[in-house]
Amino acid sequence: MRRQSRQIFLGATPIGGDAPISVQSMCNTDTKDVEATVSQILDLEEAGCDIIRLAVNSLEDAKALPKIRDRIHIPIISDIQFDYKLALYAIDHGTEGLRLNPGNIGADWKVKEVVGACKREGVPIRVGVNSGSIKQAFLDKYQGVNENSICYSALEQVRLLEKEGFYDIKVALKSSDVGLSVASYRKFAQMTDYPLHLGITEAGPLYAGTVKSAIGIGSLLLEGIGDTLRCSLSADPVEEVKLGREILKSLGLLKDGIEIVSCPTCARTKIDLFGLVEEAQKRLGPDLGNLKIAIMGCVVNGPGEAREADYGITGGEGQGVIFKKGQIVDKVPEEDLLETLIERIKKDQHESLK
Repeated sequence: MRRQSRQIFLGATPIGGDAPISVQSMCNTDTKDVEATVSQILDLEEAGCDIIRLAVNSLEDAKALPKIRDRIHIPIISDIQFDYKLALYAIDHGTEGLRLNPGNIGADWKVKEVVGACKREGVPIRVGVNSGSIKQAFLDKYQGVNENSICYSALEQVRLLEKEGFYDIKVALKSSDVGLSVASYRKFAQMTDYPLHLGITEAGPLYAGTVKSAIGIGSLLLEGIGDTLRCSLSADPVEEVKLGREILKSLGLLKDGIEIVSCPTCARTKIDLFGLVEEAQKRLGPDLGNLKIAIMGCVVNGPGEAREADYGITGGEGQGVIFKKGQIVDKVPEEDLLETLIERIKKDQHESLK
């Protein structure tokens, strides 16, 4: 059962409630470099990114926002540190969301100005902490870095916004420690009904970061916790989006495009399985619909083991078979497997429309 969080909107994109879980990333370009930033966002959109965050460190960055906004198709979250004037400029020039902790921007009147502008323009605010940014008072009170100090430090930021009558909030509680991140999100999920932005911060390089993100984010999603996510990797941001979508697909929370399942190979494998998988990833695109495709290494067991897939291929000794729901429907030379599979899928789709 999914946790029932309140719903907010980034532009037309809903977060929380019964909305689909969205995948975010953050540009690593210089925001004021409009061409580079737009180019990266368009690549991220093609990979399936739902929301993009941009660092706004200067007025030049803020002035670039409307130019970027006009050329992309997903909501922008402006990441603001300390300078409330940058937040005000971003709100008035096209940002759909803010990443900002009100406690970092100074006097109460500055918070009031930012909140007033957000109310006027319908711009939500994401607040939160990571294990390296906990307020000292909470470190002292709760004896160090733990789920209590993380959650209550984040709750203080929430209360500053609530004090101004503002409730369009989502919250992140991140650590590079998987167990601590999971414990923090679990605790905060019971403390409020605000939508939660999931992530393992500083997860690391692609391989290690994939493992940590999949375990941490996946564990929470299995418990029904989480409304939007980012996989923070030391890699091309496109990899973050691909990983986030694969996590959602693996849990049945996203059915969009082709899902490939394949066996790990064994001594019975008599087909170029790794080559087929690599080629399939290139050729089986979302234009074929939302399908599960199995690529198996064994003619004897492959079709049966993958009977829940919509289609599958396997073979050996230069020959291949195509199966549908576990039943063999075509036998072709191995080199023709993918082409014949694509033709079969398109033929079946055409027949279903008659």
